[in-house]
Amino acid sequence: MSAQLAALRALLEQKFPDATPVARRTVRPVATGIPELDRALPRGGFPLGKLSLCEPGGGATSVLRAACDATIADGHRAAWIDAAGVVAGVSWTRGPLLVRPRGDAQAVAAADLLLRCGGFRLVVLALAKPSGLGDAQATRLVRAVHEGGGAFAVLAAGGAMAALRLATRIAPDSYRWHSSPFGDPAEAHDVRVTAEVRALGWHRQATFTLLVESHELRLSLESGLADRRGRTNMRSAARHRRSVPSGSVLRRPE
Repeated sequence: MSAQLAALRALLEQKFPDATPVARRTVRPVATGIPELDRALPRGGFPLGKLSLCEPGGGATSVLRAACDATIADGHRAAWIDAAGVVAGVSWTRGPLLVRPRGDAQAVAAADLLLRCGGFRLVVLALAKPSGLGDAQATRLVRAVHEGGGAFAVLAAGGAMAALRLATRIAPDSYRWHSSPFGDPAEAHDVRVTAEVRALGWHRQATFTLLVESHELRLSLESGLADRRGRTNMRSAARHRRSVPSGSVLRRPE
């Protein structure tokens, strides 16, 4: 490669950080694992080397969780930077690297590091600030994902430099319910989600089904009473904690 061509490529990468090199366009994008949605996404998934924006609400978190699971099942690495706390109660048996920063500034710094290293095929960033990335932050991260070559999805309401935008919606009558012994709706089973995908020269819609997960309520129904289930004597609990080796996890009995 001539020095003039190398200088021109460096200048183009600096002026247009969201432009993907031709060599990367032949690489398969990151699929979500949801067939109906993957058919609506350009080339079947989130693009590599670019920023994808997912508007929060209406199943967006579930879609990104499915994309992380599909990435790992395909033998690649994924990372989830959770500044918004959207996966606080979620446990993956074999999930992505989960980063819990203190605020959006640390989240952006973590995303910049993980994107540039090139070791993660998918990096998800959930910001605490609903408005999303600022212009300077977006430029920094777009250059980072361009350098690293992975896929980058931001869970936020807005972003000026997004190459792909995904908005999901749930209609009130889209839920299917398990019935009680008396025939009344008791627990949601699944929900129909409508997704709208927009990119330059691309506009598609998809409808798919997501299962609804139920979590046991661990708080007391009375606001003035504490939940004492599984509570042991404080002195015996303290002795037990002292007997647990450093680094172990002490689990409360169910």
